[in-house]
Amino acid sequence: MSKFLSFVNNIVSIVSSDIPTDEEIEDIEAMLIKSDLGVDLAIELSEKIKKDKIKTKDLKPFLKDEFEKILDNAGDFNLKFDKNKINVFFVVGVNGAGKTTLIGKLANKFKKEGNKVLLVAGDTFRAAAEEQLEIWSKRADVDILRQDKAQSAALAFKGMDLAKEKGYNVVIIDSAGRLQNKYNLIEELKKIKGVIDKKLEDNNLETILIIDGSQGQNALNQAQIFNEATNVSSIAVTKLDGSYRGGIIISIAKELNIPTKLVSVGEGIEDIKEFRKDEFINALFE
Repeated sequence: MSKFLSFVNNIVSIVSSDIPTDEEIEDIEAMLIKSDLGVDLAIELSEKIKKDKIKTKDLKPFLKDEFEKILDNAGDFNLKFDKNKINVFFVVGVNGAGKTTLIGKLANKFKKEGNKVLLVAGDTFRAAAEEQLEIWSKRADVDILRQDKAQSAALAFKGMDLAKEKGYNVVIIDSAGRLQNKYNLIEELKKIKGVIDKKLEDNNLETILIIDGSQGQNALNQAQIFNEATNVSSIAVTKLDGSYRGGIIISIAKELNIPTKLVSVGEGIEDIKEFRKDEFINALFE
């Protein structure tokens, strides 16, 4: 998280008056939008600054409080997990967002914590996806279920049964991420989610959407699509190193009430962190 670059200091630095003028508030609004908070939220915050006559010296505490409230309202930042249950992680996201890599890192994390992990290669329409996931399964030293040209929902069904039969307590299910045909993608994801729900019983399910942190508001659009299909319960952010555009995390929390729970911080298999609200907020205000 320490690699986030502050955008709050940049916002405050453009104000020279004791109380921001109308022109300065417009500049603040523009910078908030540039930081990927989204137009609606940027306008809302700017209007509050104007209406409440927030003094320049109070801008940082005001913004910090607003960001914290938005993130807190989105829900728990911790992954759902119970050592004594089957913990299913259904991973969705567009191709190129770093989905396969994050699955490998997550598998490695759980394996090192003493869990029995099964990967399900559910992206059966992209041949390279299954091969890449198998490479990551070997790196993490976990098992994988793959079947070329199988139906993704059928493979998820088989994976759920296998977990119960063989005693896996972590099952990570990959999925296709093709946005070229939105309708087909949503219908396919709905089928997989339906299978998981049917087989879940009293076990845990976390539906994780992988977003590319450098994509800005495009990531919010993706979140809306995938949430429609799968009822996303958490966000994992990749490619956010050195980017001040971490505002997308706040934007998704505000618009969709979905908390960020994981952050990918590099290319190595160990480079995955649980999201820490205080660390994230403090980085924005450094």
